[in-house]
Amino acid sequence: MAGAAISVVLTLPAIVLAQTPVAPGPLTVQVGRPGPVINRDIFGQMSEHLGQGIYNGIWVGKDSKIPNVRGIRSDVVSALRAIKVPVVRWPGGCFADNYNWRDGVGPSDKRPVTLNANWGLLEPNAFGTNEFMDFANQIGAAAYVAVNISTGSVQQASDWLEYMTVDKPTTLEKERASDGHPAPYEVKYIGMGNEMSGCGGAMSPSDYVEHLKLYASNVDSRNPDQAPASLLRQRGPHAAMRVADGTDDDYIDAVMRAWQGHQSWSWSIEGLSLHHYTWGGAAMSSPSTGFGEQQYAGLLKETMEMEGLIAQRSALMDKYDPKKSVALIVDEWGVWLKPLPGTNPLFLRQQNSLRDAIAASLNLNIFARHADRVRMTNIAQMVNVLQSMILTDNAKMVLTPTYYVYKMYVPFQDAQFIPISFQGGRYSFGNITLQKVDAIAARGKDGKIWLALTNLDPDHDVDITIDVAGAPAQAAVGQVLTAARVDAVNTFDAPPEVMPKPVITQAVDGKLVLYLPSKSVTVVFLQP
Repeated sequence: MAGAAISVVLTLPAIVLAQTPVAPGPLTVQVGRPGPVINRDIFGQMSEHLGQGIYNGIWVGKDSKIPNVRGIRSDVVSALRAIKVPVVRWPGGCFADNYNWRDGVGPSDKRPVTLNANWGLLEPNAFGTNEFMDFANQIGAAAYVAVNISTGSVQQASDWLEYMTVDKPTTLEKERASDGHPAPYEVKYIGMGNEMSGCGGAMSPSDYVEHLKLYASNVDSRNPDQAPASLLRQRGPHAAMRVADGTDDDYIDAVMRAWQGHQSWSWSIEGLSLHHYTWGGAAMSSPSTGFGEQQYAGLLKETMEMEGLIAQRSALMDKYDPKKSVALIVDEWGVWLKPLPGTNPLFLRQQNSLRDAIAASLNLNIFARHADRVRMTNIAQMVNVLQSMILTDNAKMVLTPTYYVYKMYVPFQDAQFIPISFQGGRYSFGNITLQKVDAIAARGKDGKIWLALTNLDPDHDVDITIDVAGAPAQAAVGQVLTAARVDAVNTFDAPPEVMPKPVITQAVDGKLVLYLPSKSVTVVFLQP
């Protein structure tokens, strides 16, 4: 967390006027030119020991009056299962740079209370390895664990993976069994450090590469369904993916150059990380409620910078990996705003508005357009922190507008990307000009053609003609997410202001025209 690049602060004139929008043109779905699969892990989540992201957000303890299963909130689990969370990154973030997994195993009453130095908290270690794995299993998600390269050691990280995944009767396997889990866990992704140029230790790229080689050679899943063959460490299709830090261009160049020249039997990686936040101006200064169109347009302009950043990072990787064997993993991203008044600023608690939902849809569309290289992302963060899916307050829980975007986009998980052609129109405010409508198409695993369309214009609705090349559509069926204001939020004490509503559009005289309300996200499937 914390070390991500900060975008340029937008400077707007004191008086700005909305300009006449330019309407988008017809949208054609090019079904005859299928693209890459949109890996379901692109819709992944992150949960760090930070603020109330874990404690009170996910973990309430077995003796809590809040309904739970083995200490994990049942309401949160039910909500997350509904959006089919594919993978969760844990324990951080910067917290991972100081985390000793040993503190979080064994009898809970014997675990030490430690200092969470990055976020100014005491860490009770009640939520440790087995609790996280239980949580991931309850919501149906794979595990992505970040190992501690900063203050840990290769042996510590190797022992952790052995504790979690080995099936042979080693001392660590017996310890895991005595802790209540005889069967080995699967770990799908292993993060080789976190922001190593910043909170992870301020390492130079060359220093990090030397550390990376040691960790990538010795820290791996030992689960028999994942473990590499003993002969030259050949890796099967279910082997854990090792994700290197790609903090900046210099890191990417150093890591990919080393990867290009590596011997696969000695060490390798399968992913390279990217962290990028949308700040809405200066870091942690833009409010999450009560903002106007200037701040709305500025934040969405900044959001769209993700497209160019991914293209630029992908081009750097292509120099060494033209076959795109190494995935680009955007394992921290989202809208990072000013903490809510009256809250601990280090808890990073913010509200979540319709604007944030629109920003989430734009990012997911960008990731889908780059699915040939981007194969996992993790929005920050799942509960109570930054651009969260869920907010809790003791026994209360509310689902955010961003949550509903993730629920609407479920059909895009493992769908096959389909190119589209259309002119997106233009939305302008002051000196900011954006494409008015952003859209993607894909063929879902259900065989249906799905469209996601985001109308950025906060004031003007859009009618857009939909054409499927070679197969005219007779209807579009799905949901639309919008509200009366761009800063509308859902709260604990009132019915939700921002939640999806059904939409059905029939073709008239063979022509299918989809109505997109202002400031909205629409997801539909096409009926032939």
